[in-house]
Amino acid sequence: MIAGYANSGRIDEALQLFQKTPHRDVVSWNSMIAGYAQRGRFDEALELFHQMPQRDVVSWNAMIGGYAQNGLVDEALDLFLEMPETDVISWNSMIAGYVQNGYADEALNLFQQMQMTDAISWNAMIAAYSRHGHDEESLTLFCQMQQTGISPDHFTLATVLPVCGNLEALKWGKEIHEAAIRSSFRFDVFVGSALVDMYVKCYYLEDARKVFDRMPVRDVVSWNAMMAGYAQSGHVHEALKLFEEMPEQNVISWNVLIAGYAQNGHVDEALELFQKMPKRDIVSWTTMLTGFVQSGRVDEAVEHFEKMPERNVVSWSTMIAGYAQNGHAGEGLELFKQMLLADMYAKCGRIEDARQVFDKTSTRNVVSWTTMIVGYAMHGYGTQALQAFEQMQNSGIKPNNVTLIGVLSACCHAGLVDDGWQYFNGMIEVYNITPTLEHYCCMVDILGRAGHLDAAQDFITKMPMQPDAAVWRTLLGACRLHADITLAEHVVQYLIELDSKNAAHYVLLSNIYASSGRWDDAEKVWKLMKDRRIEKVPGCSWIDVKNKTYTFLVGDRSHPETHKIYAVLETLSAQIKEAGYVPDTDFVLHDVEEEQKVHIIHYHSEKLAIAFGLISIPAGMPIRIVKNLRVCGDCHSAIKFISKIVGRQITVRDANRFHHFKDGQCSCGNYW
Repeated sequence: MIAGYANSGRIDEALQLFQKTPHRDVVSWNSMIAGYAQRGRFDEALELFHQMPQRDVVSWNAMIGGYAQNGLVDEALDLFLEMPETDVISWNSMIAGYVQNGYADEALNLFQQMQMTDAISWNAMIAAYSRHGHDEESLTLFCQMQQTGISPDHFTLATVLPVCGNLEALKWGKEIHEAAIRSSFRFDVFVGSALVDMYVKCYYLEDARKVFDRMPVRDVVSWNAMMAGYAQSGHVHEALKLFEEMPEQNVISWNVLIAGYAQNGHVDEALELFQKMPKRDIVSWTTMLTGFVQSGRVDEAVEHFEKMPERNVVSWSTMIAGYAQNGHAGEGLELFKQMLLADMYAKCGRIEDARQVFDKTSTRNVVSWTTMIVGYAMHGYGTQALQAFEQMQNSGIKPNNVTLIGVLSACCHAGLVDDGWQYFNGMIEVYNITPTLEHYCCMVDILGRAGHLDAAQDFITKMPMQPDAAVWRTLLGACRLHADITLAEHVVQYLIELDSKNAAHYVLLSNIYASSGRWDDAEKVWKLMKDRRIEKVPGCSWIDVKNKTYTFLVGDRSHPETHKIYAVLETLSAQIKEAGYVPDTDFVLHDVEEEQKVHIIHYHSEKLAIAFGLISIPAGMPIRIVKNLRVCGDCHSAIKFISKIVGRQITVRDANRFHHFKDGQCSCGNYW
């Protein structure tokens, strides 16, 4: 019964039953430890682990696996080295932890020490080298695996076949194909897709098509692989035919076809497809940009580049090449160097430096102005963003769709609802820009953050296009902010229908239940996630010190200077409480006692990162950290007090925006 609750994610119910059990056996203890560890609640797991009257190898493996899966490989290794005896699961857990966190060499070192291996051990290592581009080493390991007498499984074949394709090792690919035919793996969709990919990369299109046609079940990966083969070989009409036959297409399907047309000189057809795309990513935009540049249509390339919602090094390099081809290499390079520098400063939290670079730019265009407007919006300086927008228009430069996204984002982060409506309603009439899903999403955010949830929902129902997951997720976030459970339950149904594998939807709903004290409903959501094998992304924060990045999780004790970090945190905790800080335990979403809630929020990842920054960065220098999730309200309050006590500016870049803490205040004005 305890194991059933723990395995289904109902860990608090499991604990209640566990505590009522008079005679607990090792299975009960292990079930509780594994349940806590799998959910990232390591303090509780470790406490139970130390309380166990007797441990077996399963107990140790539960702790090691939990630590390793959540990125705490140092803690996992410490336990691994303490084990009185290990089994193959212990070794595999450690190897998997190293592989998942990018430590391929450490994984190999451990793997080579194993007295006994199984298919899981070999698969982890083969996958590790494949992911890091070490294809020859990956193929060598596969050969060694066969020499040991361990039979490859479907995971092995699906991993090593793309390696054969990358190396154009057709001989090996065919041998693996024959092995798949002799086994039941030939019916596996992942093996089939990998075979198609391998033959395509080896330029054997006919063989790829034979495998594709014989697959009993195909997924979108199979279709994309076959379509890519045709597109890259210049057979764009065959690629289009497959595209039209596909049961479902994703953004990769569209990108493959657009690239095929663009690379083969059919830029107009590529542009037509691009304009029809229901959703675009950076690859879509850059592929189209490359098509314009390669065909000599530089003016269209510049116009396209200015509309891009985001840019990477490939898009910048492509645009610079476009200027060079048009005979303006010097001025093009100088202009883009300046804009790239301003963009970099803005994204690194140094908005003042970005403004200085912008002010020194002799020639400004829509891209440079948009960079500053979006930068101000990201940093919470809504007034400055709107002032820059007015200056841009006064200088005679017309905004594009990305500019308006920045303007609406500025209104959102500053709580300027009326201004947001004004700019949105004027998009077509004033700026001749048709609103896209991104603009509608901004308006939902503006209304939702301000608490106008009914208006936001009504706005969505009246959209001229089908709202996507991002729109509904924005409304769900507003439900979390304003504790509207009824609307949240309604919104989640749309989200699950549109994007059933995204953990964010489930986590948000669970958090809404938990913050309202509906623990049973919260546990049901966690159980649903576990049943569907959906994993939550753990919250983490990182800080750069002396050109090295340090990452912290909640309650993290993996850093070599852990004792100093926690000592600083204890001192700060006492100081900020004396200054008036009161822990806000509403942000602890576990059904535990109040004292334990205070303990949990005390060691949130952003606080640990700041404490490390205080002992590592010279006094008076600003501290900059990044968090992968939204900063919680308690940490936001605590950091304001910390900034005043230590006399430093602390910048936190969370999933939504920048927060600049100074002298006890935050740039967001407590509106985020």
